[in-house]
Amino acid sequence: MNKRADEEQTIVKPGIVTPKQMIAAAVFAAFTLFLATVVPTVEIAWVSAILMLTIYLFVFEVVGVDVAAATVMVLLGLTTLLAPFMGLEQGLVDNKHLFDGFSSNAVISIIAVMIIGAGLDRTGIMSKVAAFILKVGGTTEGRIIPIISATVGFISSFMQNVGAAALFLPVVSRISARSGLPMSRLLMPMGFTAILGGTMTMVGSSPLILLNDLILTSNKALPAEQQMETWGLFSVTPVGAALIVTGIAYFVLAGRFVLPKTKSESSTVGSDPMTYFHDVYGVDYSLSELVVPDGSTLIGKQLDEVETSYRVRIIASKLSGEAPRIGPGTIARDTEIQAGMVLGVVADPHDLIHFVEKYGLKERGKLRTFADSLSATNAGIAEVVIPPGSKLIGKSARDVWMRKSYGLAMIGLHRDGKTMREGDDIRSMPFHPGDTLVVHTPWNVLERIEKDRDFV
Repeated sequence: MNKRADEEQTIVKPGIVTPKQMIAAAVFAAFTLFLATVVPTVEIAWVSAILMLTIYLFVFEVVGVDVAAATVMVLLGLTTLLAPFMGLEQGLVDNKHLFDGFSSNAVISIIAVMIIGAGLDRTGIMSKVAAFILKVGGTTEGRIIPIISATVGFISSFMQNVGAAALFLPVVSRISARSGLPMSRLLMPMGFTAILGGTMTMVGSSPLILLNDLILTSNKALPAEQQMETWGLFSVTPVGAALIVTGIAYFVLAGRFVLPKTKSESSTVGSDPMTYFHDVYGVDYSLSELVVPDGSTLIGKQLDEVETSYRVRIIASKLSGEAPRIGPGTIARDTEIQAGMVLGVVADPHDLIHFVEKYGLKERGKLRTFADSLSATNAGIAEVVIPPGSKLIGKSARDVWMRKSYGLAMIGLHRDGKTMREGDDIRSMPFHPGDTLVVHTPWNVLERIEKDRDFV
């Protein structure tokens, strides 16, 4: 299979322990032994050793950070049992207070923020944010960067910086794919404003949460007249707002000099799959979005009644109030066209014009309804070969309901050096070994097809 996507994926296979981690372990061990010779007490020596182990596990990620944290906590608890063997009179931490940290305001606040972040991600609000940014900012870097930065800064003020940046990564990827702007030039301003946004409120910054918690702890040991007042939710907002405004202004004014200048991007900027299809097979297809108005004679017809006759291929549909229908189990040749339905169509521009004029359809200048589901990062052109021994040999696309069953909308068939397309009744032709099917499909569908022995 040949996937024509703008996004290149690099798969990294995790190893057990890398040479870099082994060298770092030796350096940390040597430094720990050195500390043991200069610290005044054995208790400090053991605390230093556990601290160095913690830093090593977090920095070099030998294990996950959650496993590292739990391991260190267990080690601290074991010092009570192993105290005689470690030269200690008692454990480094009283086991009765080993889990007191989980009752900290800081820990509970961070957990709550993570839950909020997961909820925002599941609602799909990030996709709507991307659409809004493109609508307001267009495709100009000077307008998109401040909008992205301000939005991330605002979100980061009410959730953890890392969570805000992680949630907005798909948004930036979509914006880069649709606007053609290098993703690296959008990510750096987003990352810095996510950091600065954490200074807007107490919720957005873990250090401020921890510091507030330390103030409460310190007050327990101070007399009443020396008690320190804790900060409220918006106590730091004036400082944070000034930092965000300054940061955005810096990237807008100096961005052309400091942001990465790359001619190619590995993530979202690449060749147009339709251009590839034209260059290889000599067929000029384009992806369009059509709206079926009330009163159109297309209403009530099934897809199969119009696709072959007008040489168009409908790959997606959507009714008001419903999710876009694309992929296996959704759109099929017996799908009935209804008033107000939005259609995603692949066709030659001349055939498309004839189809639009015949049924009085409304053609949109650019993708709106399917801007995400049919974007280059989510779907595109792929080539699928029928290998010898495939169960599909002798069957046609109609026989197996290929679009509905597999999520593959066939738009071309290459056989014996000749390319046939929609309108040549390619979906009724029995498959031969070595046939190359040119299909439009979501990339997640293609990943499943790659495991199917009936395709190559």
